[in-house]
Parts: sequence; structure tokens; C-alpha cells
Amino acid sequence: MAYDIHEDIKYKSLEVLDAGKLADECQVPWWNQSLAVVNDSVARLGVFHGEFHWHKHDKEDELFFVLEGKLLLDLEGKPTAELLPRQGMVVPKGVVHRTRAPTRTVVLMVEAAGVKPTGD
Repeated sequence: MAYDIHEDIKYKSLEVLDAGKLADECQVPWWNQSLAVVNDSVARLGVFHGEFHWHKHDKEDELFFVLEGKLLLDLEGKPTAELLPRQGMVVPKGVVHRTRAPTRTVVLMVEAAGVKPTGD
């Protein structure tokens, strides 16, 4: 599957982040947009339908928070976590994981600014 990932920072401090508009305008099955820098982290918005590849981050934790839909978070050696709207989970550094969305799902992610959202 092709991923449509945008690492440019969409909003500056003191600008209104219109995540709803961005999600509504998204027409591709796997999309990710960096929204804003917060201290040493980046907030990203994802619109997912399908699955991402297995990967890990050696030095950084990653927060997934579901706004709409259902996100399945596969964790190596652990049961799959199912996240529904208004639920989230932190994946600690070093944990191999992948995300899956059986239906269109909108997710807020927060991770260190140095993390590549391509899962490398």
C-alpha cells in the first residue's frame, strides 16, 4: 500500500489547527500530516484505512489517540490492542508494532520531532 505522508509542519504556534477539516478533505486510504511542533515533539494527524508495516522506534515513545473509527495496534509478543474514539495508547521505544484500521479511522499521534513518520 502507498502511504501519503507529509512531514512539513502545517501550523505554527498560535494558529488554529483545523484537524477536522484536514481529515474531511482526505481522499486517500493512508495519509499522515505533521500538524505542529510542541516542545521537542510533533503532533501528527493520520487518516487510516488498511495497515501500516511492522516497525519500531529505538529511542522514542509514540502516542496514538483515536478521534474517529477504530485502530488496531499490533504489538510484537502481545495481544492486539483495539482503540476506539477517545482512547489512546503509548507504544514505548523499542517495541515492534504496526497499526491497522478496518474502517476509515482518524488518529492523533504525538512523538519526538526526530521520528520519521514513515516508520523507518
